[in-house]
Amino acid sequence: MPLPRDNLTGFDVKKYVNSTGTPAKDPWSRAEVWRYTGPFTRANRFKGAFPGFGIALVAFTAYSGYEYLFMKDEHHAKEGHEEQHH
Repeated sequence: MPLPRDNLTGFDVKKYVNSTGTPAKDPWSRAEVWRYTGPFTRANRFKGAFPGFGIALVAFTAYSGYEYLFMKDEHHAKEGHEEQHH
């Protein structure tokens, strides 16, 4: 009696998987190059994602520093002052 085969058609899946792999030359590689060069690089795509963020960050930091150093509110420093005012 012959040994049972894994597949009725005789197709060996393991041999097929071993024979496939990365092709030596990708026919689409030349068509895909534009996606990763020039204005479409990862850095260039995200460079314009937040326009004005740098200027806003500098302005906010400068204002926060100014407020911390020069705009100290001495009037409301005492506890319960609001209640005695009226």
